[in-house]
Amino acid sequence: MSGSGGAAAAAVSSAPPAQDEGMTWWYRWLCRLSGVLGAVSCAISGLFNCVTIRPLNIAAGVWMIMNAFILLLCEAPFCCQFVEFANTVAEKVDRLRSWQKAVFYCGMAIVPIVISLTLTTLLGNAIAFATGVLYGLSALGKKGDAISYARIQQQKQQVDEEKLTDTLEGEL
Repeated sequence: MSGSGGAAAAAVSSAPPAQDEGMTWWYRWLCRLSGVLGAVSCAISGLFNCVTIRPLNIAAGVWMIMNAFILLLCEAPFCCQFVEFANTVAEKVDRLRSWQKAVFYCGMAIVPIVISLTLTTLLGNAIAFATGVLYGLSALGKKGDAISYARIQQQKQQVDEEKLTDTLEGEL
């Protein structure tokens, strides 16, 4: 048993490291903190959703509790020390690009709302959805500086002027 676990750990460690994608350290921690807070809000709201007699609310609550576990597993694996594969999953998630995390987290947060549209599901999944939005914003990249933007605009203007002079010369 321990031999196969060692081989799996070696396979994970031989994979390429996570891509930085230009995220600053504070933004990366903001995304992780948002994920942990989203997990807590999903878990609490999921428990409240399960205390009902409507089956759709119970299904949405169970899904929210599952979302909370997955968010904690991906963003804060030290909270899931009792799960043997927590570090392996966290390493695989860290290798994902930001847009992939954004799609995954936003998709996970939308499903309970589709199942049962209540205030509890909306508020409970808001922070988890915000985590996906933060990762999506980081996938867009940094905002360009004004100098490079002005250079691009000047080049476009020169191309437009050249096209205009070419058409005017063709008419004469």
